Amino acid sequence: MSATSVLHAFTGYGIEFEYMIVDRQTLSVMPVADELMRWAAGACVAKMQRGKLGWSSELALHLIEIKNTIPDPALEPLPAAFQAEVRYINQQLEPLGARLMPTAMHPWMDPCTETRLWPHADAVIYQTYDRIFGCKAHGWANLQSMQLNLPFAGDAEFSRLHAAIRLVLPIIPALAASSPIAEGKPAGFMDFRMESYRTHQAKIPSTIAQVIPDTVTSRAEYQAIVLAQMYRDVAPFDPDGVLRHEWLNVRGASPRFNRKAIEIRVIDVQECPQADLAIAAAITAVVRAIYDAEWPPLSMQQSFGTEALVNVLHACIRDAEQAVIEDARYLRLLGFPGRLCKVGELWRHLVEATSLGNSEYWHEPLRVMLEHGPLARRILRAVGPECARERLQEVYRELCDCLEEGRMFLG
Repeated sequence: MSATSVLHAFTGYGIEFEYMIVDRQTLSVMPVADELMRWAAGACVAKMQRGKLGWSSELALHLIEIKNTIPDPALEPLPAAFQAEVRYINQQLEPLGARLMPTAMHPWMDPCTETRLWPHADAVIYQTYDRIFGCKAHGWANLQSMQLNLPFAGDAEFSRLHAAIRLVLPIIPALAASSPIAEGKPAGFMDFRMESYRTHQAKIPSTIAQVIPDTVTSRAEYQAIVLAQMYRDVAPFDPDGVLRHEWLNVRGASPRFNRKAIEIRVIDVQECPQADLAIAAAITAVVRAIYDAEWPPLSMQQSFGTEALVNVLHACIRDAEQAVIEDARYLRLLGFPGRLCKVGELWRHLVEATSLGNSEYWHEPLRVMLEHGPLARRILRAVGPECARERLQEVYRELCDCLEEGRMFLG
């Protein structure tokens, strides 16, 4: 997301989607993102613009990213725009025998043998990542997320927005998990993308910490405490400074000061843009309620311990909406009246307690998620306990159709 002028909090939204390119017949990954870009742009490029949306390459050659490069003032128009772009890309992929696949992980990809890194412009960045961290692995080459960018203007807005997002991060996987299958079998986590992601840069811990960030109250403090430490720690591995940029910081909420936005990185891609944007709307509504101090004052938000938030995150990564929160203080911060609850119950409360409770636009996708569970739960239900390869192919072919047609997957 780029911005032509400074935006105040909640006056613009930047959305980024990552999708897999797969074989139309076998559904195995196809490393043809460069061919797609060449076909669409008429040249071998790493990024291109089509109207309000842009495409860009990613680390792996079977991935494509779509984003609105200028922040939109509202989320409601975006599902239709992204849906039209998905259909256009699928049309461009058809002569290559390929199509887009949703969800946050390919269900049977072997990243050790199937990963091919982007070899063109910016290739030195990916080669450096691979040399330092080893990118032929889950958490690197087999993950697709939606990233939600929320703007801020000045330190006061940054401080309030960072504090509010920090409290919401742990429960996002309970609503958004879509990666329960890896290497052809249940992974043991509803959000295996996040389970893999939380340690993928652990070789340099300051680049990711515990995913949940510590409280920071200003840009200067963040640069001194977080970014300066990260740059010092990566320097012995990267003497040429290839990765010495703020995007090396991959905490679950990562400030991007160059565009004055906080990027939320813990959201799995769903089955269609309408579902993705409904989750973005839900997260935004809850973050805004906390930001506006409808529940706890800012001092209480910022004083809440990181470890307690990390514990909630890990439970939601494992069990999604069935995770149980027993931390009464955390529940009070989110305006929940009880002393313990399942996270699915908490999300139902939050939807009703915010502006989403009266929103017809997001009602149906959120109803499906709250009544039938996150996409990960619906996938496991559809695949069945045997998790046979043939059934996996049937389910994920249906998910590809959902993406193409813009409809929810009921399982």
